Amino acid sequence: MSPDSAPLRLLIDPLDIGPDVRAIGLELNEEGDEDPARGSAADAVWAAAIPALAAGEPWVLDFTSHFDRLRDYCRAHGIAVREAAPSCVVVTPPEPGAFLEFVQRFEAETFGFRAGAAAASGDADLENDLSSRGLDAYDRAFKRYSLCGICDFENGFLTLLTEKFSSAEVLRRLRPAIDPLGARVVRPE
Repeated sequence: MSPDSAPLRLLIDPLDIGPDVRAIGLELNEEGDEDPARGSAADAVWAAAIPALAAGEPWVLDFTSHFDRLRDYCRAHGIAVREAAPSCVVVTPPEPGAFLEFVQRFEAETFGFRAGAAAASGDADLENDLSSRGLDAYDRAFKRYSLCGICDFENGFLTLLTEKFSSAEVLRRLRPAIDPLGARVVRPE
């Protein structure tokens, strides 16, 4: 965070997106500002958040667009990718330091991630669905995972779909990873 910027606030808020889906929204802003936080401090928060949410479980990143740039970047940085379906590329998570660079490179793209035992092996049903429906496919598959996330960092959002975590559990997982970055993790009052 630059000395001129305000501290960041990561708001964790349950979302109502339907009776069969538990969703939790994470919104990153500068304190006192409703605009999305962007830049290196915001990227560091997002790069710390995903591994903290996965909490040691296997996880992967899902891309349903921008394949050439993604493949070129991953090839140049030694990051494994798998062509999972005609319009779905699965990325093995880079090491923590490299993940920050990855987030910085793809912060303007919308992509997904999934965490849980099922992420350790391919999920042809989900990957084919991702290929045809985009990240909306998570709404049919998230129950097989600890969580699925839709990353829209350019607009300051990360939306989690999970049956296993409450917003309190998300807060518990994120605080130790985010607090050292100078960001505040909160729930609505």
